[in-house]
Amino acid sequence: MEPPRVSILLPAWQAEATLPLALRSLLRQRESRWECVLVDDGSTDATLAVAREFARRDPRVRVLACGHRGIVSALNDGLEACRADWIARMDADDWMHRHRLDAQLRAALASPGLTGVGCHVRVFPRAGLSDGRRAYEHWLNGIASADDVRREAFVECPIAHPSLLLRRDVATDFGWRDAGWAEDYDLVLRLLAAGHALSVVPRRLLAWRDAPGRLSRVAPAYSQEAFTACKAAFLARGLLAAGDRYVLWGYGDTGRALRRALLDHGKQPSHIVELHPGRLGQRIHGAPVVTPDALTRLAPRPIVASVAGAEARGRIRAALDGMGLRETRDYVCAA
Repeated sequence: MEPPRVSILLPAWQAEATLPLALRSLLRQRESRWECVLVDDGSTDATLAVAREFARRDPRVRVLACGHRGIVSALNDGLEACRADWIARMDADDWMHRHRLDAQLRAALASPGLTGVGCHVRVFPRAGLSDGRRAYEHWLNGIASADDVRREAFVECPIAHPSLLLRRDVATDFGWRDAGWAEDYDLVLRLLAAGHALSVVPRRLLAWRDAPGRLSRVAPAYSQEAFTACKAAFLARGLLAAGDRYVLWGYGDTGRALRRALLDHGKQPSHIVELHPGRLGQRIHGAPVVTPDALTRLAPRPIVASVAGAEARGRIRAALDGMGLRETRDYVCAA
């Protein structure tokens, strides 16, 4: 057999019902030089039997059977067994478009400065899909470049984890970790903080299952509170690292939650920018509430614009750019 061009890293747990569809989508790939390292994380259903039957029929599928220790351990165990220069993430309840591996490899190899490449997704099943999930899909599929990924990184995770293609040497250096929040978002933010460039193929090449029992639905590490704590930790070590004061634009639900999370890192707002007439001229936790035009008169400080909604973020970006400020250097948008 020819050496694989890409290793598909696929952890599976209690996935007997969905794993056959996921694996069949691999067999249809236009790029045929792949291997699949399938890590069974101690399943008690027929997941391991399904995996071994596929491996019996196609030697490109390699199965690792481990005790149940969770997705982080499964990913790191599987990574050690991957042989290709590129690692493609995949989940056991999703499926790939037949051009996924080919398109992502082409994009990665065409831009040697890239560390990783994601793709757009289609969430399924569509019936019963919540408005919030539809909005996230729409936002995610609006990201189309490395600049977009970096700019949107503190709004939400800008790359769907099971869509990520990543250089193996970088994946080995960073690995996955359990930091109390989502391991996928944590990895993306660590890569960006270290200066790595991640981009996206703007095509829907992954069908991403939204099921009630999905890990991202039920595990505490994927709660909104955990995501906010993750953002705060990386902001504190990044944009806000030089001092303990910053300007907070927005004091709705998202702004209040992020302010509380940043306090855990000794960061507190010197001023709060608001448009609400009832708040202007007041103080919130000691920080004066000011209008946006006051920013030109304040001492330069990093700005965190924490608002929900792409339209509101667009207006804020236009205002800050008009003041000569640069996103990711002088300010970030968060949600």
